[in-house]
Amino acid sequence: MFSGAVAAREVLDPGALVRWGLPLAQTALNVSAALVLGGLAFAVAILPHRRRPERVHSGARAGEPDDGDEHPAFTRALRVASVASLVWTASSVAVLVLTHSDLIGQPLSGGSEYTKQLVFYMTQLDVGRAWLVTVIIAATVSTLLFAVRSLTGLALTFIVAAIGLVPMALIGHSASSNDHEGAVNSLFLHVLGAALWVGGIGILALLGGTLAGRLRSTGRQPGTELAEAVLPRFSALALFCFVLVVVSGIINASLRVSSWGDLFGSAYGQLVLGKVIFAVVLGGIGFMHRRWIIPQLSRGASVKRVLWQLVGVEMVVMGGVSGLAVALSRSAPPQPTTFAPDATPAFILSGYNLPPELTASRWLTEWRADWLWVAVAVLGAATYALGIAKLARRGDSWSWPRSVSWFVGLALLTYITSGPPAVYGRVLFSAHMVDHMMLTMVAPLFLVLGSPVTLALKALAPRQDGSRGLREWLLVFVHSRFSQLVTHPLFAAANFAGSIILFYYSDFFGYAMRDHVGHELMNLHFTLTGYIFVLTMIGSDPLPRRAPYPLRLLLLFATMAFHAFFGVAIMGSNILLDPTYFGNLGRPWGASAIADQQAGGAIAWGIGEIPTLIVAVGVAVMWSRSDAKETKRRDRAADRDHDAELEAYNAMFTRLQERDRTQSR
Repeated sequence: MFSGAVAAREVLDPGALVRWGLPLAQTALNVSAALVLGGLAFAVAILPHRRRPERVHSGARAGEPDDGDEHPAFTRALRVASVASLVWTASSVAVLVLTHSDLIGQPLSGGSEYTKQLVFYMTQLDVGRAWLVTVIIAATVSTLLFAVRSLTGLALTFIVAAIGLVPMALIGHSASSNDHEGAVNSLFLHVLGAALWVGGIGILALLGGTLAGRLRSTGRQPGTELAEAVLPRFSALALFCFVLVVVSGIINASLRVSSWGDLFGSAYGQLVLGKVIFAVVLGGIGFMHRRWIIPQLSRGASVKRVLWQLVGVEMVVMGGVSGLAVALSRSAPPQPTTFAPDATPAFILSGYNLPPELTASRWLTEWRADWLWVAVAVLGAATYALGIAKLARRGDSWSWPRSVSWFVGLALLTYITSGPPAVYGRVLFSAHMVDHMMLTMVAPLFLVLGSPVTLALKALAPRQDGSRGLREWLLVFVHSRFSQLVTHPLFAAANFAGSIILFYYSDFFGYAMRDHVGHELMNLHFTLTGYIFVLTMIGSDPLPRRAPYPLRLLLLFATMAFHAFFGVAIMGSNILLDPTYFGNLGRPWGASAIADQQAGGAIAWGIGEIPTLIVAVGVAVMWSRSDAKETKRRDRAADRDHDAELEAYNAMFTRLQERDRTQSR
């Protein structure tokens, strides 16, 4: 009511049922999706999967499965998530239908004409397709929650549920913001952080009886041991979510509220201020919980009392935040959210106006933050630094060249995804090829040498209660069949070289240039492909298998030849790879589209060869060191046994010689 989102319209009013039902359905969707993510997060990373049986049940025979083997808290968290997934699916369907009625300004109807319009909305319009995808993902997650019980399957279900938040970030005000990609990425991070935070608080509240129950007959307060493990883990997750929500929210709001007058003088800006106030209050409450309330458990406080101190006030404030979020989604921001009538061809195709002509200095000065990859870089830097600090507190050291290499790699990753290669890569094929080759070969080279998995395994302590933390999940992934496949040297090399052809000579290239999701998937694919390939060649992190050094060199030279072939093929081509995109940008400066594409072929050849040659040198050095270590090992063994191996070898030849002499007589 404050923003006028539910007020009756003078023209094309869909009716009170739609005007009031849509925000209620959106609230139900937000809360249920959050509970699904929170329940899965607790099951996958916070709660123990199995309880430790103290005695064999009298009714169970030897060899029979124990129905009570699953931990009660784990079972309850999944039960809550399963029920919430049903609500998520139903509310997604309701939002889909109500949004359609709100858009066309008609009440709900069962008539054939209304049904035809609804089908057109779901299949032809971006907003309708996004809500349809949300319904499909919610239904898929619901099915998986009722069918899957293994931790690995639940982890994959969590990833699917998180992907279900992407369509919510792609629609609404973010879809037509002047900085479309920045708005979408910051909103996705905001929604993800808020969902994990709200859902975690809800799951924690609903687990109250289980956490405070008599899980063991000890002299301590009932449930204290479990609560002492669960509450700090959730507190750490909540701190991460708080930082993510606040930072991404400020970024997203700044893209729509560009002045102090808009912030204080518009209903939208005042709703933003309300969310900021609530977020600060929640942060303060979380700080008090971490410093004062949770430590009460170690002093013998009641689990139930501590638990409700932890979640009681937060639940009330979270409810206010959720209401404000729905109101914001239904309110018009001060900045326009429609394309200007004089929008340039470049803006229509890429979502951004043409940057100024590319010069040498602008390879350093033209930036457009990709907040998703900025978040990845910041998270990578923070966790790596925390790992080093943890080792230092324990008295262990960590190689400083590895640290420097990791941070340089993250800086390069940020430059590639948010700097000039990304800005000009949307309008110049040559700049796009710089972007591609640096993502594939340059940044991964430094990141691999940082050995992040080795650092994590050294810094993280193993859990003892049957739950899986980051260390346990890393080990599961390293030893998984999927890891065995993608890190197999032959597969990694084929993926590294062959995906170039599949990408550039198919519709994937055009999809990545025009669509935001396609663009981010392209960045992710290039980065992971290069990282895995370099890891199999010169990485020191644990792998299921490693190729012998001669095979590594053979694969490297093969990829060098393939890159050369690809680059030469593009240099000699007179046909644009995506003429409807690069041929219609209306670029008044620089070389023609075909000449620029041919220059991109030369870049693919040159940039692709140099890092590959560096990796080949690294493999040769590692091979030489390996041979030197083997020689030293054999020398030490010879010193210990007085060269017994050589003596036995010579004795064998002596016996053969004596046998030949005997036979000759």
